[in-house]
Amino acid sequence: MKRDKDLIRTAFDRCSACVVIPTYNNATTLAGVLTAVEEYTGHIIVVNDGSTDGTAEVLSSFPQTEQLSYFPNRGKGVALRRGFKRALELGYSYAITMDSDGQHFAEDLPVFIHRLLEEGDAIVIGARNMRQAGIPGKSSFGNRFSNFWFKVETGISAPDTQSGFRLYPVALMKTMRFFTRKYEFEIEVLVRCAWKGIKIDSVPVSVYYAPGGERVSHFRPFTDFLRIGALNTVLVLIAFLYVKPKKFFRSLFVRDNWRRFFREQVINVEEPPHIKAFSVALGICMGIMPIWGFQLVAAIFLSVVLKLNKALVIIAANISLPPVIPLIIFLSYKTGGIWMKGNDKGLVFSDSLSLESVKNNFEQYLYGAVTLAMVAGIVCGLVTWILLICCRKKTSSAV
Repeated sequence: MKRDKDLIRTAFDRCSACVVIPTYNNATTLAGVLTAVEEYTGHIIVVNDGSTDGTAEVLSSFPQTEQLSYFPNRGKGVALRRGFKRALELGYSYAITMDSDGQHFAEDLPVFIHRLLEEGDAIVIGARNMRQAGIPGKSSFGNRFSNFWFKVETGISAPDTQSGFRLYPVALMKTMRFFTRKYEFEIEVLVRCAWKGIKIDSVPVSVYYAPGGERVSHFRPFTDFLRIGALNTVLVLIAFLYVKPKKFFRSLFVRDNWRRFFREQVINVEEPPHIKAFSVALGICMGIMPIWGFQLVAAIFLSVVLKLNKALVIIAANISLPPVIPLIIFLSYKTGGIWMKGNDKGLVFSDSLSLESVKNNFEQYLYGAVTLAMVAGIVCGLVTWILLICCRKKTSSAV
């Protein structure tokens, strides 16, 4: 056992890794946590986030530990950010974060080091067994809630996005600037690092929840859930309006991606015909919808939500290219006449036709554009589905 711990201590040295422990009013458990961690490494940074109990006295018993203290309490996010900054200043490349309430076990530190040595740079999350006895109901619900939105924002499935027991490649994160201050930081850092291209990994760890009367928690269910919800709202908007479109369009300009793109995204022989047909229908519909300037953004957003063929949706949505816009406006205006009960106005089709031409009778254009978008989408979707079914039958008969 001692030899194993010595090997881990050596691995901490070789990897330039440390343990960062943020603490706030956990004087009753902090000494035990530090004593346990010291069996595996002496590279420890404790961030005393404005504690008002006996934390300072406890820390005085561990003079060999790097300590960072400040007042008043600023929140876990600030504590972690300051801990990472200090780790970089001391020359560390990796930091493993642990809570100071005794919830995490130092015996799991080797698991993180082994994963780092095997897989290299990544954020490694210590995934708790959320089905074990003693897990508070609010923690289980919050974890499922957080995992869902993390998947929506990044496309990555993670088993425990709320675990504070993690390994961070702080050297890769040194140029990043974070803006959250409390518990929501642990969501922000995961999502933004995933967007940056840093791998997100996980390892199983043990967890201990003290009985209700003994548990010291600074998580405020209503306020902190509200902050986390607001953060997820912002991150979802950024993901769908900027990150995902940017990633998609950037991939189109890499020459080697073109063939793979058409084979895997556009053609995709494994994809059912109805998905392709629905994708074309949605693209055509959104391309005609009277939401000029937002048609493509809306199309991409809906294609992600509905799990459609994004490439086909985008291609079909480009039906509203500038040369075709006058024809779309004209047909929309004429279609709108159906709903005007004899009050429709005439319109002459010409090269100069634009939205300006119909601004004086916008209601007719609006009704017509929505109707035309839905009808054209349905027709094009049906035609696409029929053609795909016929092609599939011909291919099958040829074989």
